Amino acid sequence: MANAARLLIVDDNEDILSTFYEFFNSLGYEVKTAVDGFAALKILRDKPDYFHCLITDLVMPNISGVGLISIVKKDFPDIKTIAMTGYGDHPGALASEARADIVIFKPVDLFKIERTVAELIGRKEN
Repeated sequence: MANAARLLIVDDNEDILSTFYEFFNSLGYEVKTAVDGFAALKILRDKPDYFHCLITDLVMPNISGVGLISIVKKDFPDIKTIAMTGYGDHPGALASEARADIVIFKPVDLFKIERTVAELIGRKEN
């Protein structure tokens, strides 16, 4: 499956990470996960042209999702970004400020996120 869409999913909640991993993996996506922004950046720097889409929680230790999105937009401008938050409007506003492509509020609908991912990266692959 050489042309499978490649996702990096970042969340400090292991249950969310494993749920997302299983869900997207079962749909044929290639998925890598990270527990915080620092770990995510290491993965991105190891494979700079690899990922199509980053899905990140906003409130995390070390580097926040907002910080991560800002760095990704600057250093990896081809990667689409989806921010997830369960903390009302303020982190959502921050994510918009960091220029996330999409902001999604928790609890998330996995099928809705998958459609969003497909739309975001579909534009790039077609």
